[in-house]
Amino acid sequence: MTTGTDVARFQVGQGASASSRLRAAPDATGPSRLDAVGVSAWFGDNLVLDDVSLSMPAATVTALIGPSGCGKSTFLRILNRMHESVAGAKLAGEVLLNGADIYDAGHRLTDTRKQIGMVFQKPNPFPAMSIADNVTAGLALTGTKVSKGDREDLIEHCLTRAGLWSEVRDRLGTPGSALSGGQQQRLCIARALAVRPRVLLMDEPCSALDPTSTRRIEETIGELCSEVTVVIVTHNMQQAARVSQQAAFFLASQGEPGAIVEHGATKDIFEHPSDPRTADYVNGRFG
Repeated sequence: MTTGTDVARFQVGQGASASSRLRAAPDATGPSRLDAVGVSAWFGDNLVLDDVSLSMPAATVTALIGPSGCGKSTFLRILNRMHESVAGAKLAGEVLLNGADIYDAGHRLTDTRKQIGMVFQKPNPFPAMSIADNVTAGLALTGTKVSKGDREDLIEHCLTRAGLWSEVRDRLGTPGSALSGGQQQRLCIARALAVRPRVLLMDEPCSALDPTSTRRIEETIGELCSEVTVVIVTHNMQQAARVSQQAAFFLASQGEPGAIVEHGATKDIFEHPSDPRTADYVNGRFG
C-alpha cells in the first residue's frame, strides 16, 4: 500500500539529514531505541500531525499525554505501521528502530509488527481460542516456529511476565474470553510478548478497567520495562506520573494539527513544565 512517505519526505526536505545523526547498526535482540524524525500525518487532505520528532530510549517507559483529538493514538499507530492500513492515510518523516527506518522499502511489515507490538484500549483476546492458544496466536502471523516443548515454556514465560500465570495456570485450555477484563488485557500483553518484541506500544490499556486491574497492569509495565521499550498513551495523569520515565505532551490548537508542545523527564513535565499550556493540562485546568 502506498503510504505517501517518499513524496512527503521530499516535502519535508531535511528529514534525512536530521535522522542521519541517529543511525546505528540495529541490535538483534533486547529493548530498542525508537526515534520519530519529522513525522507528519494526513487522513486524506487533513493534516492531523505536524512535524513530530521524539526519541524513545531503550528500556524506558514513555508516556504520550494530551487531550482527545491531538494525535497521540495516530502517532502511536505510525510507530508500527498501522497508520498505512487506513484508506487515504499518508505520512512524512521517518521512524527509526535502532537507527533502521521501518518504512524503508526493504523492511517487511511482518518484521515491523514482530519487533514493535501493540496492546489496544479494549482487550481483544480471540474468543474461540483457549488462553494458551491466545498467547501463541501471534507466532503463526509472524512466521515464528517453536517446538511443542518450547511452546509450553513460552506460554508460561509470557503469562508470568504479564502477571497472569498464577491466576490461569490450571485452566490454560479454557477460552480467553472467559477471563475478567483486567485478566484479558494481561492476556493480550502476554500475546504481544510471545513474539519477543523490542518495543511494546500501549493505547490507553487501562481505560476500561477497574482500579485493582489498573494497578496490576501498571505493575506489569514496571516489571517489563527493563526487557522491552514501552510507549503508552494515557489520559490518566496520575498513571503517566507513576509508570513513565519520560513524557511528551501533545496538543492540537483549534483547526490546527497535533504537535508536541514539550517533552522530557516525567518529573520535569509534571513539576517544572517549561510551557504554561503543559502546566495547565497536567494540573487539570483543561482537557
